[in-house]
Amino acid sequence: MFINSSFSHFVLFLRLNLFRMILHNKIDKQVLKQSLLEEDFQRVTLSFYKFVHIPDPQAFRDELYVSFSDLFVFGRIYVASEGINAQLSVPEENLEVFKRFVSFHRFMQDVLLNKAIDDNGKSFYKLKIQVKHKILSDGLDNSTFDIYQVGDHLDADSFNRKLDEPNTLVIDLRNHYEHEVGHIEGAVLPEVDTYKESIPLIINMLEETKPDNIVMYCTGGIRCEKFSAYLKHKGFQNVFQLKGGVINYVNQVRKQGLPVRFRGKNFVFDERMGERVTQHVIARCHQCKSPADTHVNCANPACHLLFIQCTVCAEKYAECCSVACREFIQLPVEAQKMLRKGKVHPNAHHKAFLHL
Repeated sequence: MFINSSFSHFVLFLRLNLFRMILHNKIDKQVLKQSLLEEDFQRVTLSFYKFVHIPDPQAFRDELYVSFSDLFVFGRIYVASEGINAQLSVPEENLEVFKRFVSFHRFMQDVLLNKAIDDNGKSFYKLKIQVKHKILSDGLDNSTFDIYQVGDHLDADSFNRKLDEPNTLVIDLRNHYEHEVGHIEGAVLPEVDTYKESIPLIINMLEETKPDNIVMYCTGGIRCEKFSAYLKHKGFQNVFQLKGGVINYVNQVRKQGLPVRFRGKNFVFDERMGERVTQHVIARCHQCKSPADTHVNCANPACHLLFIQCTVCAEKYAECCSVACREFIQLPVEAQKMLRKGKVHPNAHHKAFLHL
């Protein structure tokens, strides 16, 4: 039983102190990836978040690492004093135990567990839990507004109906490389690399357009949750957000047989890099410009650029973003290391480094 009793806290205290030096992964990632491929059971990809005050994020982080490791959970979790943001892969046979643990925990009660849309069970290959200053890099000062006074949540049906109301502005709070492969029809698509960049741009746009309704969506809901509270603090009225983001929306419309207003792929931040929502391919290969919506990382480890590549160009460029990178990975490993010394990682200026 996952009950917050004195005894269970005492047991957890003993375990944390016994294993404090090994509360992180020490196994090579290639070994872990191979082990994942060889698993003979199914996994379920889930995500959730919650803004809640956590007095001791490090202690909470360690508690999660022990408990989730026991359940053979993989994934990426950020913990901060403002809350938790998690993307996880849970063995199907441990799913009910996992749900009970989350529902009973004082920091995770009532969270919406978003189940992946298009899940191959291979989203994560290890467990990584980090303590951060914030669970969402937004550049906002939490002390200046009430982060719990959020906009109205919309389910899939209400969201669809709200889209058709006059003078309604729909805003995609995701980055350009996310909405490039899939988005809601008619949504405003900010050309930004980070969520933080989009905030002042959207504020300025709203001050100019003054829509009757402001409707926002993102991947799983967390960006809308924080930004809707900030918009209300700034004096905007009729602020709405899609509950659970695109992931929950697609699951709901499929279950209820509702019209799907999203087109294309939903970008996700794990090994899958995307979930197929509809068969529409709305993006193009960054190399030959033919229709494509598969995100990849450049095979050159010194580059690792995230970009869209079709199957023809993947073969032509050996899964690299350019001829230069294709030639680079043909060099001996030691020569590659020498050439990489002192170089700035291309992803710091990723648009400029797609030399074709």
